[in-house]
Amino acid sequence: MKIIKRDGSEMEFDRSKIEAAILKANESVTGDDRVTPEQARMIACTVEQYCCGLKRAMSVEEIQDQVENHLMALGKYNLARRYITYRYTHALMRKSNTTDKQILSLIECNNEEVKQENANKNPTVNSVQRDYMAGEVSKDITKRILLPAEIVEAHDAGLIHFHDADYFAQHMHNCDLVNLEDMLQNGTVISGTRIERPHSFSTACNIATQIIAQVASNQYGGQSISLTHLAPFVQVSREKIRAELIAGFEEVGETIKPESLDKLVERRLRDEIRKGVQTIQYQVVTLMTTNGQAPFVTVFMYLNEAKNEQEKKDLALIIEETLKQRYKGVKNEEGVWITPAFPKLIYVLEEDNIHEGSPYYELTKLAAKCTARRMVPDYISEKIMLQNKIDKNGEGHCYTCMGCRSFLTPFIDEEGKPKYYGRFNQGVVTVNLVDIGLSAHGDMDKFWEIFDERMELCHRALQCRHERLTGTVSDAAPILWQYGALARLKKGETIDKFLHGGYSTLSLGYAGLWECVYALIGKKLTEPEGEALGLEIMKKLNEYTAKWKAAEVIDYSLYGTPLESTTYKFAKCLQKRFGIVKGVTDKSYITNSYHIHVTEPIDAFDKLALEAKFQALSPGGAISYVEVPNMQQNLDAVLSVMKFIYDNIMYAELNTKSDYCQVCGYDGEIVIEEVDGKLIWKCPHCGNTDQSKMNVARRTCGYIGTQYWNQGRTQEIKERVLHL
Repeated sequence: MKIIKRDGSEMEFDRSKIEAAILKANESVTGDDRVTPEQARMIACTVEQYCCGLKRAMSVEEIQDQVENHLMALGKYNLARRYITYRYTHALMRKSNTTDKQILSLIECNNEEVKQENANKNPTVNSVQRDYMAGEVSKDITKRILLPAEIVEAHDAGLIHFHDADYFAQHMHNCDLVNLEDMLQNGTVISGTRIERPHSFSTACNIATQIIAQVASNQYGGQSISLTHLAPFVQVSREKIRAELIAGFEEVGETIKPESLDKLVERRLRDEIRKGVQTIQYQVVTLMTTNGQAPFVTVFMYLNEAKNEQEKKDLALIIEETLKQRYKGVKNEEGVWITPAFPKLIYVLEEDNIHEGSPYYELTKLAAKCTARRMVPDYISEKIMLQNKIDKNGEGHCYTCMGCRSFLTPFIDEEGKPKYYGRFNQGVVTVNLVDIGLSAHGDMDKFWEIFDERMELCHRALQCRHERLTGTVSDAAPILWQYGALARLKKGETIDKFLHGGYSTLSLGYAGLWECVYALIGKKLTEPEGEALGLEIMKKLNEYTAKWKAAEVIDYSLYGTPLESTTYKFAKCLQKRFGIVKGVTDKSYITNSYHIHVTEPIDAFDKLALEAKFQALSPGGAISYVEVPNMQQNLDAVLSVMKFIYDNIMYAELNTKSDYCQVCGYDGEIVIEEVDGKLIWKCPHCGNTDQSKMNVARRTCGYIGTQYWNQGRTQEIKERVLHL
């Protein structure tokens, strides 16, 4: 069994150290205030049993809390008080320098919590270590200087989560919807070099990857681009290829029939599209931005976004090639084709592609084939999104999220036109709904009272994010603010006008609706009473964002938080505050947003139908999923799920497995087993447990993770049940 030290490093649990610490504290008191050696041994054994029962590594602080509780249970209040004073004194001493040990443990790769913080970052790489080191310094400054104490305390206690504190010291924001069309059509500037409008599709793709890398290095969340913005350059290449062929034939004095010329043009055009798409896929996978990971980018594929029929056909060619190459995958170090994490792909289901016999149904079948093997694309229903995303003129819109799930709210610009590309999210603060549910002890009046307090706490935290961005000058990130990704501001001009009026959003995140409802009334979201209360809580969350928006003319929006490492942090905080509560805190994770619990047996179609009700109440972002087995030989079932998505839910995905063992060549599912109280990954064929010698891809929070996860998230992945 392991424990997590204060610097984040991991070590073996040693019961004797607990016993020795109690006896040392014993020396500071006299008489009846003391415990006997047998009692000290009993406390140490009881704490050890408690730790083993949790099936995760406990922190030193959690263990010390348990010791204090047992001392007081024995009536040794004076001894417990001395023990607490000793801890407090040493905590003050450690605060004199809060970052040195953390940073040193990062450099030596001993910090287990940070090593597993991001499923797409390799903590042994210098660039990742550099980012984490800077993040530790930034978090220290943020907590000591930049944030109010009440926000820091609530964050540390797990009442809320102030996301991305490691970037807060800088004037950086969260997610972007990149205006690739503006940058390609009107030119841009990258690293001081003027980039003109491209003269071919392949050049446009190359420029797009450079833009992606630059944007990723100037914000900390996800970004999205649309293939529609590349589609016009297919015609540019078509005309260029035709002119080159005609010139070539004229040069040698030969003629060619028009129909033969057309075939040659299209053949060469297809080859250029293949090369351009390959550039995007391989550049995104191999690029490493300043935060030490590949750009977190989503590629949007929406046929009805094309401006005319020819552009739509050209867009279909790009989408087809994108799906074919993603189906193939990328080669790992051993030359084996595996599933890459990025780019994330989103395919829009629409009337032209969802029904058999519709013009682009073959494209949808290709998407299903790709999903069955590589977990992407994910699916947006144009039909449902047009119903959910209504602007102030009463018109519905279909557009991509930013990154994995962050959706902008409908916005009409000064010219009365809908505006999505070039907009962004200012940041996220998430409320731990489970803590509110447990704190109320089944009293609904008390629940709403605490709920109101926590909402105001989140509001103040979100205002801190807004205020941190206020006054930011465009020079802070020229690619974003001066050269078209988000705006075309002048040097020295502030971004303030984009922070108000609904142009950008502030996200109120929420987590653990399932456990919250169960803690309050003992009912699941899948039961009528649980569903009703869950929807009531969601509506109340929306009432708060609407109230804040009306008062401040800032667009607050409700966001289904994609907890990654925070699911583990929240679970540990809940166990510390409330102990083990069956069905609520008896896991090392809590449930993301409104999701049905991963262990709940439910049919894929019932799950999507139920979650659609909650997703509609999460306008700032949400995604639903169904867990499926290997579906490569059952594409009809995949297509059935996709058609159900089209008719019932705005945004959903299918989760399968895509693994490879580099030791024995096994390409089935790598399993998770418990060894000495810790969950590890193991090849079921050869027994390999060396994570550096296996490729594992799992859906984490709307995107694919490939670098492994903390113990809480690993348990959640292990316990997922199939829905199909």
